Amino acid sequence: MTNHEFLPLSIAILTVSDTRTEDDDSSGRVLVGRLTEAGHRLAEKCIVPDDIYRIRAVVSRWIADPDIQVVISTGGTGVTGRDGTPEAVSVLFDKTLDGFGEVFRAISYQEIGTSTIQSRAIAGVANGTYVFALPGSSGACRTAWDKLIRQQLDLRTRPCNLAELIPRLGEK
Repeated sequence: MTNHEFLPLSIAILTVSDTRTEDDDSSGRVLVGRLTEAGHRLAEKCIVPDDIYRIRAVVSRWIADPDIQVVISTGGTGVTGRDGTPEAVSVLFDKTLDGFGEVFRAISYQEIGTSTIQSRAIAGVANGTYVFALPGSSGACRTAWDKLIRQQLDLRTRPCNLAELIPRLGEK
């Protein structure tokens, strides 16, 4: 793709939590605000409990939808018994973006120190859709969006970006 003008993408937001509601979902609200401020479209937003099969069902539905190009989840990436978002989504990946988790933790280290090792943030490509799994804190969501995801979903980012690869993600 040679067009270097902004191209709005269709992004779905999933909050993974046993306790959050739409009224107190601050992380989901941060992501929705950030993506719309950047000029992207919110495709859908929902909250599901920390259950790998329910998480996987929603993400599977979204990656099967040709109108959704990006899925971002928040929550369930820690190390407790109920944290299963990486396990829920990683089996759906055709390709893993290892650098995302590595860079996220490097940036996060500057903000929260060694506590960043508790984050199992991951990203990958599933059925031609980018999937990002972020921690459940609003601070982590701001960090991930502001310092990584926003630039990579913008065609104007040089020398390269993930957005420009979207038309080629389904190549066989």
